[in-house]
Amino acid sequence: MTEPAAMDARSLIAVLLAGLLAGSELTSWSIVHPTLWKLDHDAQVRAEKLMYRRFASIDPFVMTATIVASFTAVGALDGRSATLAVAAGVCFATMLAITLIANMPINLRVLRWDEEHGDPEEWRRIRRRWDRIHTVRIVLDSAGFVLIALAVLGA
Repeated sequence: MTEPAAMDARSLIAVLLAGLLAGSELTSWSIVHPTLWKLDHDAQVRAEKLMYRRFASIDPFVMTATIVASFTAVGALDGRSATLAVAAGVCFATMLAITLIANMPINLRVLRWDEEHGDPEEWRRIRRRWDRIHTVRIVLDSAGFVLIALAVLGA
């Protein structure tokens, strides 16, 4: 007798990683970044730089692992569940592409920003652009999580 797809370790790992990624992104979007907006310019820039460095040490691995796990889970699923897992993987891969193409150039500008001499208006413009792009990523992460969860549940 074979184990149900929902119990397969590959599928469960995909859901766990997708939840970790979506939760981290949602927390930064809904709690951390709005709080940083309340700081004065110099403090906000310093805090953003510290956060970017920390996220840069974790996010690439979590993002990549989530994509790999989602596509790997397809092997443990069939029919509609496999299709949902592929769709989840596509969401996460698209999110990573957006991160590399759109967010990373802004991240590099932030890391090089001179908080003492940089124009606060330009800073706000850059950060608002980053926030808009991040919102698109949140939608993709959340959709990917829901899709992989539905796939594992056999929906």
